Amino acid sequence: MKTILVTGGAGYIGSHTLVELYNSGYNAVVVDNLVNSNKESLHRVEQITGAKIPFYEIDVRDSKALCDVLDKHQIDACIHFAGLKAVGESVEMPLEYYQNNMVSTFTLIEQLMNHNCKNIIFSSSATVYGNPEIIPITEECPKGKCTNPYGQTKSMLEEVLMDVQKADTAWNVVLLRYFNPIGAHPSGLIGENPNGIPNNLMPYITQVAVGKRPELGVFGNDYPTPDGTGVRDYIHVVDLARGHVAALKALSRNCGLSIYNMGTGNGYSVLQMIDAFTRVNGILVPYSIKPRRAGDIATCYCNPAKAKAELGWEAEYGIEEMVRDSWNWQRSNPEGYTTE
Repeated sequence: MKTILVTGGAGYIGSHTLVELYNSGYNAVVVDNLVNSNKESLHRVEQITGAKIPFYEIDVRDSKALCDVLDKHQIDACIHFAGLKAVGESVEMPLEYYQNNMVSTFTLIEQLMNHNCKNIIFSSSATVYGNPEIIPITEECPKGKCTNPYGQTKSMLEEVLMDVQKADTAWNVVLLRYFNPIGAHPSGLIGENPNGIPNNLMPYITQVAVGKRPELGVFGNDYPTPDGTGVRDYIHVVDLARGHVAALKALSRNCGLSIYNMGTGNGYSVLQMIDAFTRVNGILVPYSIKPRRAGDIATCYCNPAKAKAELGWEAEYGIEEMVRDSWNWQRSNPEGYTTE
């Protein structure tokens, strides 16, 4: 297994995964429509790795364009990141999210099948657990009711891929359920580059720290947690990227269907994250308490033991490295990626 098709490879997690793929001896072919990513990230990956990455600016829903790419390259496996991903936006634009995320994956599966490639790693999310029945969350935790269309598309596509694999056991499908990726490559060359107002905590903290935003809003301080703010499992994006490389090894040994949590197993509250950022980077982050957001849950962190046992993977970076590398990226790139 040598050449990997990476959909959405110019995005945050995709670009970091490309680095780890090349570091591990794989080749990649990237397709991305650049709707919520930037081609500059691929130039930066080339700078880090010394590789020349084949890139096609196409929408994965475009069956003919995708077919043309697959005709040109002998693809051994696919890592599927492509999709719309903003929770709040998905509530406002549900049809766009269902249309984009569902149809792109249907098209991808069909074209992979047509080109005799039946190995796929799907970028899923801990949102599929809804309000989890078990803390820490194991892979045996029942899937819950998703609170937004983005999460629904992840949950529904998991079911689609499970059904595809059940119908044709030649398929090898790995579902990776991410917790909360933060951080950036230690070089500071690639990192999270959100469009507009960030949806996630860490890029909001770094934008406040760099002076782009006046303060951070903390949504709710009356949860049943040690300090009243929401607790989440934050994982360094480089650790997450390495998890995808480990998952390729599962594909290569014909794993059938496998599901893994991608997290550290540690929960940190919003206030703990602010404190860690200030302590490590020496920068105060002004914040104010806001009302709870609809759909937010109090606590969400995982038990990552299955990934360690079966993939030999576990997160190596702690919270200090996460906040340090997040700030290093933002400080070095206050306006994100510069376009060509």
